[in-house]
Amino acid sequence: DVQLQASGGGLVSEGGSLTLSCVASGFAFEDYTLGWFRQAPGKEREGVSCIGTGLKAPFYSDSVRGRFTVSRDNAKNTVYLRMNTLLPEDTAIYYCAAVKKDPRGRVLTVVERTRCELTDDNYNFWGQGTLVTVSS
Repeated sequence: DVQLQASGGGLVSEGGSLTLSCVASGFAFEDYTLGWFRQAPGKEREGVSCIGTGLKAPFYSDSVRGRFTVSRDNAKNTVYLRMNTLLPEDTAIYYCAAVKKDPRGRVLTVVERTRCELTDDNYNFWGQGTLVTVSS
């Protein structure tokens, strides 16, 4: 079975840091582009960051760029999101996701998978989420 298990959320004060982890199983992790998304109470899900399979730079949303860092360890089937200088508006449930096929089912090319983007409908597998609460 495909699984993405996110963890590391919790309660932190404004300005603090957290590192989220997402452990994958059931699929060839190294072949997938990975993303982090979040959903705050009463708001739509939004993309936070993503990382491709190759050496191209990860992508970050404007709201987290410079504060968050995404990384992956293919040997551990794990993707991380290091979050620094947390703000109350970062409070949300954070989800990890993985993509290898486009919405039509076409397997993305090796070159395409070295890049990433944050359209959540394009992602194939999703984790269950971990709650991050930032107090002011």
